[in-house]
Amino acid sequence: MREALTARRTAGRSWLRRRTLVGLAVVACAVPAGLAAATATASPAQAATTPVLVDVRAAHHPGYDRVVFEYTGKGPTAYTAKYVTTLVADGSGQKVPVAGRAILSVVMRDVDAHTVAGKVPTPVRQAFALKNVTSTVRSGDFEAVVSYGIGLQKKTAFHTHRLSSPARVVVDITTPFTTVNRRVWFADSDKVAANSTNPITSVWRQVLPMTPATGVMDRIYAGPTKAEKADGLFLTTSRTTGWTNLRISSDGIARVQLTGPCGDGSAVVTVASEIFPSLRQFSTVDHVKVYGPDGTTEYPTGHRDSIPECLEP
Repeated sequence: MREALTARRTAGRSWLRRRTLVGLAVVACAVPAGLAAATATASPAQAATTPVLVDVRAAHHPGYDRVVFEYTGKGPTAYTAKYVTTLVADGSGQKVPVAGRAILSVVMRDVDAHTVAGKVPTPVRQAFALKNVTSTVRSGDFEAVVSYGIGLQKKTAFHTHRLSSPARVVVDITTPFTTVNRRVWFADSDKVAANSTNPITSVWRQVLPMTPATGVMDRIYAGPTKAEKADGLFLTTSRTTGWTNLRISSDGIARVQLTGPCGDGSAVVTVASEIFPSLRQFSTVDHVKVYGPDGTTEYPTGHRDSIPECLEP
């Protein structure tokens, strides 16, 4: 009898011990996991991480073009937008070329355009085939200040606001005007690789009807869109940064001067290869004379096309 009682007490203590150990094991597993999650959330390093620009996109809506800057975290603490005559690079103070007749500058603070690992998620330049917006150009990623220039066909009213989840700065630029469609030619990587005698391909762009040749030149220097690049199109600038002094005379000759450096020794395709057909599409243009930054061209007179010496291979 005494032995049986002793056995039952021993068994009871063993069962209680096992139950206690199981409960302690559950608590031991749950507490560290919870503490780890809390630690990760409250990490000072993470809390101090500067939001990063992860996307710049644009699209047309009825009555306006919308440009969106998307960020991680809460986005910028403040931002400003205003028209400027020249886009200036943060830090260096150098002029940044922007294709278009107007430049809308957008500055966003307490954000970066690069990650802590040095990765830059968005391109410096992007082209858009929209009614007003021609391109976006990053002009600064300096001391937690990110700045952009938005190239436009025309200076119009605009409105800015924020959106959340994810954090975005939105710029809506009105489009109270009509446009016409004209072709713009870009270099074609497939044709270049095949040594084609005509290594260019055209795409459609909207331009202002009163100054279509100006619009076409701006669209050339804005470059191909992301989708067009994926199809193999690219802008070859021959190291030039833009153009000036476009005029079309009554004798059917279009003249345009290039700006910036000039010449890259390409024997296959140059910026003139893109300019010639883009301007000759107009019925009033029979020949095109391209002048170098120094104001010279090989055949300044006569009814024939001409390029500057800097574009010779």
